[in-house]
Amino acid sequence: MALIKFPTKTVNSDVVNPYVNSIFDNLFNDSFITDRLVTRVPAVNIAETQDSYTIELAAPGLQKSDFKINVDKNLITISVEKKEESVTEDKLYSKKEFSYSSFTRSFSLPESVNYNSIDATYTDGVLNVSVGKKEDAIVAKRLIEVK
Repeated sequence: MALIKFPTKTVNSDVVNPYVNSIFDNLFNDSFITDRLVTRVPAVNIAETQDSYTIELAAPGLQKSDFKINVDKNLITISVEKKEESVTEDKLYSKKEFSYSSFTRSFSLPESVNYNSIDATYTDGVLNVSVGKKEDAIVAKRLIEVK
């Protein structure tokens, strides 16, 4: 038989079941969950067209200068490191928090990539990275007639 100790201190004595409130308070105030929501890695869409590959990365609230894109052999790495500090000198703080966010996403590039035609744009919270293909990798489309 296992003994489970419940907390005897209740915040509000009018509550029908104080243990239920205690569970929800712990759930919503848990730093493990809130830290995971803050340090979330952005979603990515990868598409292929006839002459290029496109990587779309959803990263709202950032600026163009926050992104760092590196290409090393067959690996493209997109990283962000953003630090926000809002300091007001005329207030007395009992708690002061700074916002730091960073992430890194890496993708393998196929052999058909033209490394001289990689471009990136950031509009409306979405980073678009266009990676061109080599001329010999672009397949000409044509209709084949069945004889």
